[in-house]
Amino acid sequence: MAETGVLELTSQEHFENIVKTPKLVVIHFFAEWASECQPMNEVLETLSKEEELKGVLFTKIPAENFPKISMQCKISAVPTFLFYLAGKQVDRLDGANAAKLTQMVKNNNAKAQTLEAASAPILPGDVKPIETFISANSTTGSSDEMLKKLINQAPVMLFMKGNAENPQCGFSRQAVAILKELKTEFGTFDIFTDEKVRQDLKVYSKWPTYPQLYINGELIGGLDIMKEMVESGDLAEMLPKTGTLEERLKKLTNKAALMAFIKGDRNVPKCGFTRQLIEILNDTKLSYETFDILTDEEVRQGLKSFSNWPTYPQVYVKGNLVGGLDIIKELREGGELLSTLKGE
Repeated sequence: MAETGVLELTSQEHFENIVKTPKLVVIHFFAEWASECQPMNEVLETLSKEEELKGVLFTKIPAENFPKISMQCKISAVPTFLFYLAGKQVDRLDGANAAKLTQMVKNNNAKAQTLEAASAPILPGDVKPIETFISANSTTGSSDEMLKKLINQAPVMLFMKGNAENPQCGFSRQAVAILKELKTEFGTFDIFTDEKVRQDLKVYSKWPTYPQLYINGELIGGLDIMKEMVESGDLAEMLPKTGTLEERLKKLTNKAALMAFIKGDRNVPKCGFTRQLIEILNDTKLSYETFDILTDEEVRQGLKSFSNWPTYPQVYVKGNLVGGLDIIKELREGGELLSTLKGE
């Protein structure tokens, strides 16, 4: 049975040796004082026990104890997660987002399995010679299966240059912008991280360029097709429905036991009220998540009516509105803040 758990890195040499391993490595840069880090460690602990992720090495490193490594990796806040595969950084997540971290681990694990299968040696007695694993004109069944697995990693998958947070070409950037504008959840695969997938998928899909968009495992096309479908309204119709605004707001307010809807995020507050709230919440040492209302005008306006509260920030406990900054301050002064935020 594979070992489970999160390994703590204890030296520069330890870090350098770990990132060179051929398997997928996830490194959590954390700090003991940061309340959001412990829940994310628990997420990694849970993921490490999943059978399908037994080949992933989950690790953590106290960022402030290793300033050279943190500077080298451009760590400016915690938690931050770096993904390494065969000695190369292939992905990054800044901030505490359990759902996104889980999806990124699974996406990158699929990449790792693809690389492992593609590089596996052909032993004497194998039925198929290595030359037939992938030809110039067609793929074998095993290669098809790996590509199908990648294509179906999420209901909406975009094969692109870079990732959603950091597109590496103008076409990919436009494709990401379209999907974000349509407010759909989607997964991405960075073709720069795997040359075999990059070439094989062109043959498999009979589509010679990137980006490529897939919905429910079916190829939709590239950027030009996406633009045409946006104009006709067909793309919005094909994308998985995310529910009504009210359903979406209910889901968002229940995303974490303690949710704050703010301007900016906990690392970069965009207004004085938000900054004060983040300081108060951090002082409680409770785990919480935030939503930046500046990134979604529909949520920004809709939540005012949903909660019957006209201003921001807004704090929710277990889906129920507590109030804004003034209410939070009153609760703190009355000694009731901690119990209220715990939902007691």
